[in-house]
Amino acid sequence: MSAGSFRFVEGAPGDLSFLARGPTAEAALAAAGEALLAATLEDPAALEARETRRLRLAETEADLLLLRFLNELIYLRDAEQLLLRPTILRVTRDGALRLDARLEGERVDPARHTLLSDVKAATAHGLVLRETPDGWEARATLDV
Repeated sequence: MSAGSFRFVEGAPGDLSFLARGPTAEAALAAAGEALLAATLEDPAALEARETRRLRLAETEADLLLLRFLNELIYLRDAEQLLLRPTILRVTRDGALRLDARLEGERVDPARHTLLSDVKAATAHGLVLRETPDGWEARATLDV
């Protein structure tokens, strides 16, 4: 999968906003997942691939797919103590927009992981997943 990139941008006070880009929708979504990890974990590069999860989502709109994807990652962190990054993503459209993802990571280990922000949820404020002349971009705001 082609790599995407992200950067944090000015957002509402008390929130953390980012812009993620990539040559494909999959790369932009993967970069959004990396932005979430960077907001959560002091050293995302130290995250090891000890556990794997599959994620299948369907939404009518690209923006809603981004929102649900981020909130599923937050849910897995909260419910199962899993820090996960997308390693394989596939987006298809057959009426609905579908995301099939392979996520890899590990359980939170306080001895190895320094947590930064307690991201509560991704919000609809400023939410965008769209194709641009330069590829795809994802914008999201995280409630911290």
